[in-house]
Amino acid sequence: MRYRLAIFDWDGTLMDSIERIVSSMQAASREAGWGEMEAGAIRNIIGLGLPEAIATLCPGIDGERAELLRARYAYHFVEGDTGPMRFYPGVEAGLARLRGRADQRLAVATGKSRRGLDRIFRESASGGWFHASRTADETRSKPHPRMLEELLVELDVEVGEAVMIGDTEYDLEMARALGMDRVAVTWGVHAPARLSASRPVFTAEAVPDLFDWLHG
Repeated sequence: MRYRLAIFDWDGTLMDSIERIVSSMQAASREAGWGEMEAGAIRNIIGLGLPEAIATLCPGIDGERAELLRARYAYHFVEGDTGPMRFYPGVEAGLARLRGRADQRLAVATGKSRRGLDRIFRESASGGWFHASRTADETRSKPHPRMLEELLVELDVEVGEAVMIGDTEYDLEMARALGMDRVAVTWGVHAPARLSASRPVFTAEAVPDLFDWLHG
């Protein structure tokens, strides 16, 4: 195995949740009186913590309206769309393969809230797959590297023994700030050319390629 610790982003990397995020934010924006949001603009902020995402999407928004937008987004994401979200094909098998290695550690670093990540852990019965996780509301949002620093300390892993895997420049720049190896995946939200600027050690164009590469 190339790394003792593999740290995964969630939305757009493991789970196919991009369209729900986009539609939920668009509905929330209309209900909060901010107006229509372009899908491309929303896709661009996936991976950031929700307050940071709203500040980027809505420059100059006042605190009251930002809180209303946040609340309506949470409603639509959780209750407005009751269809199940699924892992990208091959993700479950790939993670199971990694979990089969006795000394392998797996973690999640996500822009989700703790409440949101724990909910999807329960719904997908995947919480037990990971040794640790960090969310944007309990530390610093990406691309600040604090969540990675905390995961390294918690799991007693050196930075050279870990890799960050994600679909956005926020994931990759977070790892780059620590000198941590990083892997880009192209099935998420940011284009390959944008990801390449962060100098990933590998770019995976398909889920099986990612897990094959991680196995060395």
